[in-house]
Order: sequence, then structure tokens, then C-alpha cells
Amino acid sequence: MAKIRRAVVYIFLGGVSFVSIFPFLWMIISSTNPSVDVTKGRLLPGSYFMDNLRKLLDSTELLQALYNSAIIAIVTTILAMLIASLAGYGFEIFRSKTRDVVFNILLLSMMIPFAALMVPLYRFFAELSQFAPAIGMNTVSAVILPTVTTAFLIFFFRQSTKMFPKDMLEAGRIDGLTELGLFFKVFMPTMKTTYAAAGIITFMASWNNYLWPLIVLQTPEKRTIPLLISNLGSSYTPDYGVMMMAIVIATLPTALVFFLLQKHFVAGMTGSVK
Repeated sequence: MAKIRRAVVYIFLGGVSFVSIFPFLWMIISSTNPSVDVTKGRLLPGSYFMDNLRKLLDSTELLQALYNSAIIAIVTTILAMLIASLAGYGFEIFRSKTRDVVFNILLLSMMIPFAALMVPLYRFFAELSQFAPAIGMNTVSAVILPTVTTAFLIFFFRQSTKMFPKDMLEAGRIDGLTELGLFFKVFMPTMKTTYAAAGIITFMASWNNYLWPLIVLQTPEKRTIPLLISNLGSSYTPDYGVMMMAIVIATLPTALVFFLLQKHFVAGMTGSVK
């Protein structure tokens, strides 16, 4: 009976795994086939991998789009982790009468959909362009600033800080460290798994961000990789083989970051909810 139950569990998990991985497998296979075979649903690898890659490089500014996405994702991730961790650390370590009130108001901001903020943000950056063009419309800064941190990340770091051993802070104060010194020299090295989890979440969200860059980036040379893929699919006769090749290339950085930090990600996510 136990063997049958185990076999049923393995069959179920195998089916779920196949359903989960099949879209990625089909995406990779489609990048090796011409457009006509992709539309037919061909499930066998073809010989058009290099042809699709050459067409993608010749017909689009792929390298520029990858560079733009990388700059936005890396800068956003670094700033978001620094600001959110400082805020989460401060909310947990420093106590005051209004601390919880401010934090609850911050959490309420998570209920506001981004669609409700698009018009005010657009008008703000449009006006800002007249006084500070370097951070106005059609700039990398205009993409980074509204997404530099989120209420979720602050909440995530505050929950993780709850488990931080406070004795280490007291020992640091006795040794003469300032509060900033405690944060950078004691807190940050100790909470590296939390930073890894937050970094993966932020990097993937920034790399795949589509709606706000679509609104604020107005010239082809400023496009990010999601905008490039969207442009490939919106042509009158899209080449699906080339489009799948672009999606494969766009997926590689996020997959690489996740697999490199996978162990830290699991440890960080587990530690934040205990």
C-alpha cells in the first residue's frame, strides 16, 4: 500500500513538473525552428538556431536593449535593497509612538494599483523634464525612481529583522560603533540570505517590467528587452522563431541570477516568515 501511495505521489509530482517546465522547453525548441514550424506547433528541435539569432541581431538593437535592461535592473536592485533594508531595520530597531501607525500607512499603499498611479507619475516626470531633463521623460532615471523600493520589500526586511539577534547590536554599541556602523558592519553581513532573496525578487521584477518603461521611454534606443520583444510581436508578419530567440535570451539573466542565489533565496524566504 505504501508503495502504491508513493508511486501515485511521484506520478502526480512528475505531471506537475512537466506542466511547469513544458513552456520553457517549447520556447527553447521554437527558437531553433522557422516561423512556419512554430505556428504549426512543432515539438522537435530544428536547424534554424543561428539563422534566427542572426536575424535578431540584424533587425533589432538587441545589445542596446540588453544593456538598458541591465543598467535599470542592477541600479534598481542595489538602491532598493539599501533603502528597503534601512527602512525595515529602522522600523524594527528604533521604537516610537507613531512607528506602527506610519508602518501601517505604508502597508496600505500596497492596495493602490499601479494603473492608478500612471497618470500622476507621467505628469510629474513630464513637468520634471522642463527643469531636470537628466531625470525626466525618456531617461533611465525616470524608470528607476518610481520603482526604487516597495512597501513589500520594507515589510520583508522588517520581518527578517525581527529574528536578528539584538545582542549583536548591543555588543557593537559597547565597542563604539555608530548606528550606521552597526547597520553596515553587523546587520548587513549577518542578513546576507535576506538580501539575496530580496535581490532576486527585485532584479526579476525590474528586468521584466513592461508597463512603466513603455510609457516613459519614447525612443527606440532607450528600449528595454521586454519592449523589444513586444515590438517583435506587434509587426504585421511577426517572425515567431526570431521572437522565441529573443525571449530565450531575455530569460537567461534572470534564470542565471536565480540559480546562483537559489540556496540563499530559500533560506532568506524561510527566515522571513518564521
